[in-house]
Parts: sequence; structure tokens; C-alpha cells
Amino acid sequence: MADRDALPLPLEVRARLAELELELSEGDITQKGYEKKRSKLLGAYLPHPPGLEASMAHERRPLMAPSASRYHRRRSSGTRDERYRSDVHTEAVQAALAKHKERKMAVPMPSKRRSLVVQTSMDAYTPPGLSPLSYLPPLTDTSSGSEEEGGQGEGTPTSSQGSISMEHWITRAIHQGSTTSSSSSSTQSGGSGAAGRLADVLAQTHVGKSGPIAHLSLKRKTMLGVAENGNSLRRSCEFGSDLLWPPPLESEENHSAPPDVTTYTSEHPVQVERPQVSTVPRTTPKYGNAELMETGDGVPVSSRVSAKIQQLVNTLKQPRRPPLREFFVDDFEELLEVQQPDPNQPRPEGSQMVAIRGEPLGVVTNWPPSLEAALQRWGTISPKAPCLTTMDTNGKPLYVLTYGKLWSRSIKVAYNILHKLGTKQEPMVRPGDRVALVFPNNDPAAFMVAFYGCLLAEVVPVPIEVPLTRKDAGSQQIGFLLGSCGVTVALTSDACHKGLPKGPTGEIPQFKGWPKLLWFVTESKHLSKPPRDWFPHIKDANNDTAYIEYKTCKDGSVLGVTVTRIALLTHCQALTQSCGYTEAEIIVNVLDFKKDVGLWHGILTSVMNMMHVISIPYSLMKVNPLSWIQKVCQYKAKVACVKSRDMHWALVAHRDQRDVNLSSLRMLVVADGSNPWSISSCDAFLNVFQSKGLRPEVICPCASSAEALTVAIRRPTDDSNQPPGRGVLSMQGLSYGVIRVDSEERLSVLTVQDVGTVMPGALMCVVKPEGVPQLCRTDEIGELCVCSIATGMSYYGLSGMTKNTFEVFPMTSSGAPISEYPFTRTGLLGFIGPGGLVFVSGKMDGLMVVSGRRHNADDIVATALAVEPMKFVYRGRIAVFSVTVLHDERIVVVAEQRPDSTEEDSFQWMSRVLQAIDSIHNVGVFCLALVPANTLPKTPLGGIHLSETKQLFLEGSLHPCNVLMCPHTCVTNLPKPRQKQPEIGPASVMVGNLVSGKRIAQASGRDLGQIEDNDQARKFLFLSEVLQWRAQTTPDHVLFTLLSSRGTVLSSLTCLQLHKRAEKIAAMLMERGHLQDGDHVALVYPPGIDLIAAFYGCLYAGCVPITVRPPHPQNIATTLPTVKMIVEVSRSACVMTSQVICKLLKSKEASAAVDVRSWPPVLDTDDLPKKKPPQLYKPSNPDTLAYLDFSVSTTGMLAGVKMSHTATSAFCRSIKLQCELYPSREVAICLDPYCGLGFVLWCLCSVYSGHQSILIPPSELEVNPALWLLAVSQFRVRDTFCSYSVMELCTKGLGLQTESLKSRGLDLSRVRTCVVVAEERPRIALTQSFSKLFKDLGLHPRAVSTSFGCRVNLAICLQGTSGPDPTTVFVDMRALRHDRVRLVERGSPHSLPLMESGKILPGVRIIIANPETKGPLGDSHLGEIWVHCGHNGSGYFTVYGDEALQSDHFNSHLSFGDTQTVWARTGYLGFLRRTELTDASGERHDALYVVGALDEAMELRGMRYHPIDIETSVIRTHKSIMECAVFPWTNLLVVVVELEGSEQEALDLVPLVTNAVLEEHYLIVGVVVVVDIGVIPINSRGEKQRMHLRDGFLADQLDPIYVAYNM
Repeated sequence: MADRDALPLPLEVRARLAELELELSEGDITQKGYEKKRSKLLGAYLPHPPGLEASMAHERRPLMAPSASRYHRRRSSGTRDERYRSDVHTEAVQAALAKHKERKMAVPMPSKRRSLVVQTSMDAYTPPGLSPLSYLPPLTDTSSGSEEEGGQGEGTPTSSQGSISMEHWITRAIHQGSTTSSSSSSTQSGGSGAAGRLADVLAQTHVGKSGPIAHLSLKRKTMLGVAENGNSLRRSCEFGSDLLWPPPLESEENHSAPPDVTTYTSEHPVQVERPQVSTVPRTTPKYGNAELMETGDGVPVSSRVSAKIQQLVNTLKQPRRPPLREFFVDDFEELLEVQQPDPNQPRPEGSQMVAIRGEPLGVVTNWPPSLEAALQRWGTISPKAPCLTTMDTNGKPLYVLTYGKLWSRSIKVAYNILHKLGTKQEPMVRPGDRVALVFPNNDPAAFMVAFYGCLLAEVVPVPIEVPLTRKDAGSQQIGFLLGSCGVTVALTSDACHKGLPKGPTGEIPQFKGWPKLLWFVTESKHLSKPPRDWFPHIKDANNDTAYIEYKTCKDGSVLGVTVTRIALLTHCQALTQSCGYTEAEIIVNVLDFKKDVGLWHGILTSVMNMMHVISIPYSLMKVNPLSWIQKVCQYKAKVACVKSRDMHWALVAHRDQRDVNLSSLRMLVVADGSNPWSISSCDAFLNVFQSKGLRPEVICPCASSAEALTVAIRRPTDDSNQPPGRGVLSMQGLSYGVIRVDSEERLSVLTVQDVGTVMPGALMCVVKPEGVPQLCRTDEIGELCVCSIATGMSYYGLSGMTKNTFEVFPMTSSGAPISEYPFTRTGLLGFIGPGGLVFVSGKMDGLMVVSGRRHNADDIVATALAVEPMKFVYRGRIAVFSVTVLHDERIVVVAEQRPDSTEEDSFQWMSRVLQAIDSIHNVGVFCLALVPANTLPKTPLGGIHLSETKQLFLEGSLHPCNVLMCPHTCVTNLPKPRQKQPEIGPASVMVGNLVSGKRIAQASGRDLGQIEDNDQARKFLFLSEVLQWRAQTTPDHVLFTLLSSRGTVLSSLTCLQLHKRAEKIAAMLMERGHLQDGDHVALVYPPGIDLIAAFYGCLYAGCVPITVRPPHPQNIATTLPTVKMIVEVSRSACVMTSQVICKLLKSKEASAAVDVRSWPPVLDTDDLPKKKPPQLYKPSNPDTLAYLDFSVSTTGMLAGVKMSHTATSAFCRSIKLQCELYPSREVAICLDPYCGLGFVLWCLCSVYSGHQSILIPPSELEVNPALWLLAVSQFRVRDTFCSYSVMELCTKGLGLQTESLKSRGLDLSRVRTCVVVAEERPRIALTQSFSKLFKDLGLHPRAVSTSFGCRVNLAICLQGTSGPDPTTVFVDMRALRHDRVRLVERGSPHSLPLMESGKILPGVRIIIANPETKGPLGDSHLGEIWVHCGHNGSGYFTVYGDEALQSDHFNSHLSFGDTQTVWARTGYLGFLRRTELTDASGERHDALYVVGALDEAMELRGMRYHPIDIETSVIRTHKSIMECAVFPWTNLLVVVVELEGSEQEALDLVPLVTNAVLEEHYLIVGVVVVVDIGVIPINSRGEKQRMHLRDGFLADQLDPIYVAYNM
């Protein structure tokens, strides 16, 4: 120590040195790594040559109190999982990571909301429940593949097995800053040299360039969110967010406005303000070093979404795997790439293998004829010989079961099973029946008695795990097994029976999926004595079933493997011969005695040879991992049966043990020798314990499977010169199923050890894993198959699966079977090496075939763990499995994260795991997820329950705390991007259609000129004249009735009242407003009657009205700028409004949002002049402007459409004819009256047709969802109009109230038409669920239909009263992407239902044209809908005069055919289809199907996608996704989902969304954003405003819960 103290070393350097030595002593770093780091640390202080470093290293001791260091050592090394440890492999991984360093991969970190981060990291400060033994290493079972002991387990500080002492917990909480685990310096958290540098590189390539990856969650700003106004604003129908681009906020928080990253028309990103309650500056706690890098408004620099997306795009531009060539056709010309075999891939070159025969099974004269006979022999001749010793949790012998006791008690159990259950006439159990054995892992004696009792009674025991709760992982599947085996009785012990969950009356409840069971306790005191003359019948072993062993498959299902009595006996004989068992030998068993190796050695073979078993329960191992070694010493045991985890635990704990002597062991059976990574445990164990008397030849790995029992076992030899077999195999070769010894790229190799030779009396061969069981070549990996008496017979009750597994006839390449006897598949992959040694390289269950190459789950786990012993995940708790997405398997890695690891650390670890797996296995990981500690489902022995984990992942209920998806790197079989072919000229298209007999797609409604009706209003050119005529002829006829939210009439207007009111408003405009005719007037009114009166007042005065939605009083900041903009753009000379809104416009809040001084004059119509105007204005020309229709499109464009008097009258006439509206009719309207058809129905139609309009403001439905339907019922309305928002409100809000509405007398049977007014593709799902829901209230499903209008023509289609019902067709979604229509059957894959958008209105002509060439298209071809009609708008009204851009919207000509007609372009894609139905005129009916807006469609991979299709797929993926919107950004697809549920579910959605979009649309999602409900903006028509959402996202204004950037 002197030399070090002499040096003036700073404290932190000393601490780091101590830590390094600790890591070295635990084997956490290699000697080389240690020296390198140490010399780096001391470089500045030591003038020594580096040679001395190494020599000094060994003399160092940690600078810590001994107790503390021991504590530390134990804790951290307990977390190593030595089974997967291999120094070579670790170095390989480090080298691979170093190579990546040059590539400079920058992975954008996901953004997480604070609350989510805090939640996960706060656990670190909760002291775990501490048991007195809390200083012990955490222990759980850690075998990787075997399901019964889970993926890979390893304990955590739960209350029962804490691993953190109290002081440590406290000090950690106090010195949080100084511990390595939470330090955010990337070199420290980076592990060893190369990896640390990689971490630095990763950190530096980040946008901020300031230090490590500071984890950037978007901070919730105080100015956020429509949703925060307290009135669920977004869903509001009245004040939908028709937002435009408000000016920037003058808020004191916004010192530096974020740069505009969009290439969008907006000048300022949309900012939404919530009323600020107080303006006290708040300091939010920072974490990591987010402090270094915040902009003025508190958003960390590199969390700028745009920057991250740019980073993602740059990363994705890096070269990927070589492109693939071949395609396969997916039942359509959508071509998915198929992996072509690599021409350079290794191929097997050896000769065909020959089946290998084991040594003959020696017939020993005194071998018993059956196992029961053996028990009888020992029970009678040496009743005092010990058979089994059980231990308590302190390691003291609890109980010794002698052979005499075992014999007498088994007889008692046998007698009671057969005679004491049921009645004498009807016994419950007969010989041959199956019974369940339910015994805990710490009671082998009771189990053994029950098992032999069953054998004696000739009933079949089915040993299973104790069900702890009603919902254990996998317990349901066990129940199915019991049910299929017809089990009705469960034998159990007293203690176990008491511990089972009980119902309120004390009975044991039926477990989920289990049959009804009678629980029978087998303790002697509960049993009756058999009569003197009763004796079990002991037969020779025959082909009856002896027992059934359960086996969990890869998919989680549980099968029962039946073992016959002869197989049972033969297996015991084979084990006795190969292990050289002799009488009275002592064997220590740590394994589960209910199945597998533990059952075969510790319960069955031991009795055949009268051996003495010392059984170590799992609970004792958890407390004292050395207990098995101590028992071997204490009892001088000759044999021990362990798993590699038991050796690993012993290694961790042995340092405190002085007097260990293992020289008595002649055989150490390693039960999981078939896991290739067990070799490292064996080597390390031998290394340490060779000095304690352990001989190398004692270690005997064996390979076993439920189906084939023991497959191979290494024999204990006395000749220590014969070294065990080793193979160093190339991973690359293995992935092609070929054995290549040590590749030139020494990085990726797998070292395997032999598991001995074939069992005595057995024949073994290796067959190809897939397809026909053909023999492999000698250098090929395949599935081991065994032909022997000593294997399982069948899967109980499953003859098909049995045939494929237990009745296999391997064939030579010529197709000849190699034997007349059937072989059994073992489920193990491997090969037979030189000298007949068997090598296992993996399990069939762990096999994942990714693009034609085979990878083993265990190997991937090992690589993940070799990414330096990071302190971020629990080593023993990693699950690796594959999920099938888009016709290939994709690898998923799930690990449990330590509670004290920071976001950056975990993310860094994740990105390095991806790189390591990519380098070593040449395969991409599709998804890497970290879950909080202790949340993965466990098997009864504490391992990870793989299939259950996979199930949770696929259901979206795993609740990870970190997710990294890599679809861009993994998915290489996407279809080729579509190459746009040169367009065929319009003339050729037309000729082609004529030649093929296809008609040109055109259609029209009835001809207005032909219709004779007594329409009086037709004589008038102007609506103002119609109103005057009605006021004279029918002055008291009610035209409008407005309802309140309670359904009462608020106000109504007759013809005369409206006329009088309009006159007064006209007078006011002329007097107070001094307006000329032709001036524009903005009408800012809530939906109601004032709006209508003001409109006609303007017409009377010769002014042009513009209806504007008023600002929302609770949200002036976001809604007022839109009002201001419309007033300015429309050049309104004055604003007319009500008194309330007048005050609102002049309020303080308003002046904060806009410049109030620049408003034009505001007239308040609540106090009108008494006199009427001198004369009413009469327009000279019907083609002059009647009004302007302003609206915000879904793409965020504000457009005003000019409507002439001619068009307005033609429009009203068309609707009157289609809907048969007369003065005697009543129509209920629940729409926004500001633009489009909603405005026309609300204000104009009643005046023209004379019917009564019952007006229901949609905003009132938020107070009373039933208002609209109650009004329809109460007024006996036959025709009603609504919007999708209203329909959705009713469907969601009244779903459960139909019964109570019925009792209130709600009756919808009179409704003839219920039309949804829309400018989009009909939402079939919504209209259908609405129809279904209200069918019971009399609504006829035929009544519900939709209309279609757009900017150039406000109503093109509207389902009228006459005419056929709307039809629905199913089209192929993939053809649509190529702009083609292909009709398919309902329910066929990729089918998309499209509903006709109502009937074409009278006077409307439609043609379908190619939007590029402007040529006409044929029937059922997809193109742009063009319309020619009297009520088309006459053009856009814009300030800037750039009408040339849009001029062709209103007057386009076809480029071929009829080039004279003037058409208006709707901007919507659709197609016409002639149907079999006939319309009123007797003609065949043409149906128009709208597919979607051209503006909204996304061009991705050369194909056209409609957002709604992707959104529909996404919403279906998980019950918590309430709404979804997608938009493209820099060629990446961004998916925003609204989460209903806890924020913990946010990350579950990322893989589900990515998978669904890949599967159904062949698109890779670039960014997944999870937000709160109500964030996706929706306009008054119920349409999503995706471009607003995009701008809000890019300007960091959404406050997302989580943002995932897919790699």
C-alpha cells in the first residue's frame, strides 16, 4: 500500500482504482482490460514503465473496509450469470463494438415525459423489503431455454430475497451523485475501454455536442394544449379547432422562438396557450445534465424533434445489408422480397452420417423385473437403509425416509387411492386412471411416497407445479393438460393443502382452465390402514403407462409425455450402467425432483440401486448457495446432480468457505449440459475447486429432453488423460446449419463441450430439422433422434403430434429408412463428433429462423450479456424470442432493468447490444425492450417464463420502460418501391376503353330542366325575393326553431318575423355602417337565429355576408387569430355580431392575442333601429356574389369560395328536389352553420323550400348527448342531417343508455333519411355501429347515409328519399396504392369496404379524370372526381390574387374527348361504378365511391397511401389507442396515437403499431408518438387536421408521453 499512499492521488482516482480491482476480483473485467484502464488512470501520476503495472496489480487490495468490500463483491457478482460467461466471447463482443466505433452510429434517443421518467427511476429510492439475509447474492433459477426454469432468472431485491443492505440503500440515496451507476459521465458508465469510447462517440454525435446523451424528455410547457382548457375542447363540435397560424405568443417564457423547421406555408408554428394563472417563474428539477443544454423556453436543445428526425434520417442513410434480388408474389403483384441464398454461404461437404449405436445394455442378474419389485426388495430386506434425507432452510437434516417407511407408506397410499375415494361400487380412481401430484419443491419425501403409491396402485401420476395463485404464468395450460388427461383427483401434502388459495367457505377454488379436482392429502395420519390380506399386485414391467411428465412448448402450450413401465425400468438400467451406480451410494440432488434429470436420478434410479439421496430444496439454495457443496463434504457423497447455475452460485459464494473437500465426488452430473453456454460454468467451477480436490474427469454434462429422456451423458472415467471433447465453431457456419471449426473472424465463435456418448442400448442419428427426416451429413447440424426402449411413448391424447415426434423413420439421401424401428425426436440440435461424442449446439425451441438463417436464443442472450457487465440490467433475466412479422421471424430481446440505472445508461446499453448482436450474429434485433425489475412472468422455479413473456409482448401488456425498435435495419423483404411508368396518353386510354367495351366513367343526377314541379320559388332569381314572397303569402308559417340543451324551444322565426328582422339589420348596415352595395360583412355569431337574420339583412342591403365561427371564450388565444384572419382575408368592411361576442372581441384577453385596434367597425345587432330601410336592394345580375364560403381545409389552408346568386338558388332547388322538401315538412339539423352544406341547410334551404328547420347547435350535445335524437323523435322528423362528430358523440355517449332512452319514449322509426354531411370518404365503421346501436329504437339501417361535398361544389351527392339504397363494395387495398380499383369479395385479405357517398344531386354531372393527364377514365378506374353543375362555386376569393394557381380548380377542360365542357376539380380521388340497381327514372344506377383527398394522400415508396387506412390499422392494434393520425416527414412515416390508460402502457404501443403498419401496409414507421387524449386536432366537421398536428409536433408543442424513433 505504501507506494500508492506516497503518490498524491486525488480521491476520485483512488475510488476508481478500488472499483477496478473489485471488478477484476469478480471477473467483471479481464486482466487485460484491468491493466489498460488502470494505466490510463495512473498515467498522469506514475512515471513507471507499463511493465510494472501488471506486477503491482496483484498485490493491490481494495481501499475499503473489509466488510463493505465483501458486501459489494457479493452483490455485484451475484448478478453475473456465469452460464453465459465466456472471456473469449466477451472480448469478441468488445472488439465488435470497437469496430462500430469507426462507423459513428448516432441513434436518436426516445423522448419521454418527465412523469414517466420519474416514475421508473424513483423505485431506486424505495428500500426493498429486507430480510435478515439481505446481504446474500440474489438467487433464482437461471437456465435459459428450459421453460420450467424459465428463460434466465436471477433474483432481485423483493421482500423475500432482498439483496441490498439498509445502510447501502441509505448511502446510495444520499450519495446518489457519486455512485457509478447513476453517474452520467459516459466513460464511467461505458464499461470497458472500447465500449466506453463507443459511448463517447454516441454521445458526441448527438446534436447538442455537449457531453453525454442527456436524456431529453419534452417538458410540459405552461402554454400547452387545447386539452387543458377544462372543456374537452378538441372533441367539441361547435368550436372544433379550425386553427390557422396565430401570431407568436408574447409570453415571458418564450425568449427564443424555436426555429421554423417546416417547409410549410405557416409563418409561425401553431402555439396553443392555456390561461396562465400566475406568472411566477417556476424552476423545474433537472436530471442528467439536461441543465447544460436548455434553450430559453426550457426545452433541452437536442430534444428538438426536427433535429432528432434529421439524426434518424442520417442514420438510416448508412449502408445496410446487401439488397436482395428474388421476389415472391403475395397473391397479387405486390412483390415481397425473398431471401436468396448467399452464393458464398458455407455448405455441408461431409459424407452422409451413419447412425451411432450405444454400448449394449448389460443384463445384470440381480436387476429387478420392475421398479416396484425393487422397492419391495429393499423395503423388506433393508428397511432401515436411508432412502432420502430432506433439508430445512437452515441446511439441517429435517427428515430421513428409510426404504422400510417408503415401502409401507406407499402401500398405504395405494390402498387408499383405490379403495377410499368414491364408493365401493363406484370407486373414483381405477388402475390406469391419471392423478395429479401437487407437491412443493421442499417436500421430496411426500412426493416420493405418493409417486410410488401410484405405481403400486397402477394409477398414472402426473406431477405438476403447485399453483400459487389463480393466475400463475402457464398455470392455465397445466389445467388444460389435466383436463385432457381426465384427472379428477390431486394428491398433495398437508402443508401444501393448507397453503393453497381458499374460497370464502374454505374450499379450494377451481384454478383458471383447470378441471374440477378432489384434493387428497397423502400424509399417513390421514390415511386408513390397509387390511392384513390386502397387498399390491407387483408385476414385471410392461407397456402400460407408468407416469406422465409435463413439458412446456415454445408457444406456452403444455403437453404430457407418457412413459411406459418398461421404458421407465430400461431408463433406470441405462443410467445405472452409464453412471456406474452401486448400492448405498450417496447422491446429492439440487434439481427439481418432479421431472427430468432430478426425477430420473433422485427418485427412480436411486431406488433401483438402494441409494441414499440428499435433497437440497431450491429455498435453501436461495439462502445458502454453497449448501450442496457442504452436503457433498459432510456426507462424502459420490455423486451430485446440479445445473450450471448451481455451480455459478457456488463460485460466487465459495470465498468464505475454508474446509471444502470435493475429493469424494466421482461424478458431478451437469443437467443442462445441452445449453452450449454451460461450458463456461464448468470451466470456472473446475478452475476454482480443482485445488479443493475436484478432479476434472468428474464433471459429466448430460443432455436430456422430456421426449427422449436422457439422450447422452459423459461417463465418469478414472483415466484423467482423456480430455473431454471441445469444439470451437463458427457462428456464421452454425447459422447455415454447417459445422466449421473456428472461422478466420475469431470474433463470432461458439465453444461447445461434448455431452458424452449415446446411452447404452440406444441408436442415435442426426436428421434435418425441417421437412422429411433425412440424415444429415457429418458436418451438418441437425436434430438428434434416438431409437431406444427408454424414451417417451407419446404426447397424451395427441396422436398427430405423437406421430411426428415419437414415430420418426429417418431416411438416407436415397429415401430408404435406416431402421425398421421408429426414432424419437429429442428437440436438441447438434452433431455427433469424432469418437461418437455427442455435441449439442442448441434447442429446437430456442431456434429462430431469420431470412433463412438459424439463430439460437441462448447465443443471443450470451452476446447481450457480454456487452460489458453494465450495471443496468439483471443478467439472469433476459428473454429472447422471435415474432413473425411480414413473412419472416424477427428477434425480440426483453430484459429487466435495474431500478437505479438512468435513462441514458439504459439507452446506451441497448444501442450497444444491437451493435454487438449485429456484428457477431449478422442479424438485426427487431425490438429491444427493457421492463422494470421483477415484472417479467416467472416459472415456479424463478426463471423467466418465455412464452408468457412473448404473449404479453404481442398483446401489448408487457409495460416496458424503454423500447428500441429497429425495423429499418431488420426488415429487408419489403416490396420494391414502385417505379412510376410513363403515363399512357389520354387518347390511348380512351381507345383502350372503347376497344375493351368499357364505358367512360361519367354519371349525372336528374336533369333540372326536365323536372316538372309546382316549385313557386323557381320564378325568383334571388333568395331575398323568395323571402319577401313568403312573408307576404305565408307570414305566420314557422321556418326556424332553435332548441336549447334541454330540448326546449329557445326561439323560432316565422316568414314575416325573419323578413322584418332582416329589414332592420339592412337599415342598420346602411345607417351606422355606411356600407355600399357589394361590401363584405363578417357575421360572427354562435349557431342560432341571429345568424340567419343577419345573413338576410346583408342580402337586403346588397352586402356580401361571410359567416365566421366566433372565438371560444375559454380559449381566445388560439381561436381569435383565426377569426381575425378570416375578417382580414375576406376584406370585410365591418363585423356584425351579438353583444356578448362584441364584448369578448374588445376584452383584455383578446388584446393579448391580436391587435384589437385594427378591427373594422363592429356592429352589435342586439339593439336594432326601429325603422326599416327606404328600399330593399335588388341585384342587377344573378351572377353577382351572394356570399363567400370560408373554411379551413384539413391541410390547414384557408380558402373563401365565391357563391353567386344563380348558384345559391340552383343549390337550394337541387336539395329541395333530392330530399322532397315542402312547407309541410320538418327537418332536424345538427350541424355547424359556418360553411359548406351545413351553412346551406341551416340558413338557406328553409327559405327556398318553406319547410321548418329544427336547429340543434352541436355544442349543446356535449351537455346532453341525447338532445339531437330526442328532438328527432319528439318532432316526428323524417329527415335529419348531422356531422360525424355528432354521430360519434351519440355512439360513444349513448352506447349504454339505449334502454333508458327507450323507456323515455325515444322512437326513431319515422326517420326516412339521416344524412352525415361530410367532405371525406364515408366512415363505414361509424355509420354501421350507429345504425346497429339505435336499431332497437326503431332506426332503419337503410336510413343512414352520407353526403359528399368539397370546396368547389358544396354538395355533389346526397342520399335523397327516392332511389336505391347506398351500396358497399370491397376493393383491394394494395391495388388502390397503385391507383387501381380491384373489386374483391367481402372478408378477403387486404379488402377495404367503401360505401357509396349518397346519390348524385339533380343537375350535377360527374366524370372521373386522370389528375396528371386530365384524360377521362373508364368505369371502375380510380381518378380525380370532376364536376360540372349549376351550383359550382365561381372561384376562390383571395387577397393575394394568386388565383392562377387554383384557377383550374373551377374551370378545367378534359385533354381528350369532350374538351368543351367546363369542369371543376374536386381534389378527391374516387371511382364510378355502374350497379345492377335502377334509379327513379328506370336507368341503371351509377354509384360514386370517394377514396380520399389528393392533398392528404401520402406518396411513400412510390405508392399512394391514404392516411385513414393506416390509422384504421393502428387503432385496431390495442384497446388503449383511442385515436390516431399519421403524416409523412422527410420520407419518414410519423404515427401519433392517443393513449387512453396509464402512461405505463405508452411503450407497449410502439412495437404493436410498427408491426401492424408493416404487416398491412408494407411501410416502416419512422417515429411513433404517444400523446394524451384530445391532442390530435379535429375540425368542426370531425376531420383530423394532420398538418396542424405535424407542425405542432415539429415545433415541440405536443408534450408527448413518449416519442420512439425507430431505427
